[in-house]
Amino acid sequence: MTRLVNCKKYSKEMPGLDQPPYPGPKGEEIFNNVSKRAWEEWLDHQKMLINEGQINLTDKEARKWLSEQMELFLSGQDYAKPKGYRPEK
Repeated sequence: MTRLVNCKKYSKEMPGLDQPPYPGPKGEEIFNNVSKRAWEEWLDHQKMLINEGQINLTDKEARKWLSEQMELFLSGQDYAKPKGYRPEK
């Protein structure tokens, strides 16, 4: 049976993740409030931000910025996009 969550990105009930994506409270918050679809979309967008922006994940500030972008993305707020980004239709 599919577990449903009230997705904070889409503001509707949708299928949730099978398990928390991170250990600890942050993972639990995502597990309980983010749909599987929104999480998969974030992972794709995160890859694009890292690759296009040539983000160095060993840099603490870069990881902090990426975490902030994740919060914005998953909350349905305005988030960073690579230069020339055009969303898929």
